[in-house]
Amino acid sequence: MKKIIFILLTALISSICSAQTPPPMLQRPQVVHTISLTKAEFLKRVANYEKSPKVWKYLGDKPCLIDFYTTWCGPCKRLAPVLEELAEEYKGKLYIYKVDTEKEPQLAAAFGVKSIPTLLFCPKGADPQIAMGALPKAELVRIFEQVLKVK
Repeated sequence: MKKIIFILLTALISSICSAQTPPPMLQRPQVVHTISLTKAEFLKRVANYEKSPKVWKYLGDKPCLIDFYTTWCGPCKRLAPVLEELAEEYKGKLYIYKVDTEKEPQLAAAFGVKSIPTLLFCPKGADPQIAMGALPKAELVRIFEQVLKVK
């Protein structure tokens, strides 16, 4: 009986030792294609609305989409991976910016953001257009093509 218990214990210890997880593999960092903006960066990259509050002049070299969001918003969380996909798919053709309205309340107020997510589409050489809510990917693609003139 002692011999059987010894064999079982040895087998158990052996299986536990061999089942140890190997050292963690280096995980690839998640590549983020959207760009977070502060108010200062917005004024440099998108539009300096403080300098010319009555005249819209987009400063970017490519059209952009600006996502006004918060970290706790459910629809914002659902929209985030869609925007990451689109930022990768349209890389080099447009920018997708993100503005956290809790960190940048003045910026959100300047654009009348009252609900989140709010999306601001900025074509080159034309006035921006705004949409509220988490739009589906197909609708965003349609807007990219028709409003931002990006294919």
